[in-house]
Amino acid sequence: MPDETSSVAVAEARLHVRVRHGVRRPHNWLQLVRFACVGASGYAVNLATFASAVHFAGLDYRLAATAAFLVAVTNNFFWNRHWTFDARTGRAAFQAARFFTVSVAAFVFNLAALQALVTAGGLAEVPAQALAIVVATPVSFAGNKLWSFRR
Repeated sequence: MPDETSSVAVAEARLHVRVRHGVRRPHNWLQLVRFACVGASGYAVNLATFASAVHFAGLDYRLAATAAFLVAVTNNFFWNRHWTFDARTGRAAFQAARFFTVSVAAFVFNLAALQALVTAGGLAEVPAQALAIVVATPVSFAGNKLWSFRR
């Protein structure tokens, strides 16, 4: 039976090689730019929904963040599938399930950051949400590139 430490070292070496090769491919950088554009539209959709839910509907900021997430994730799935990763040939339901799973993981980071920024950081809710989305973005890109829309 292989030593657990050596297995981890091999996995880390493989990841390092994969990342090094990935950053050298211009196509990956173009995808990152497209992902950022889709993210910017999702960011605007999220903040507009969040602000409306907090200020006009009077929802608690955590519930408003959840509603904003659901609206933005729908927008982002469509555009990432059709434009960023050009994955229209894959099964949409399968991709959607994976995309939603990755998005929920990123949302958990977002919600934790939002909670910390509002309660411990003393930030107002909308600026805190704006910052929390930025914190969660790398989790989302990596998960979607490597898993949701993998070819």
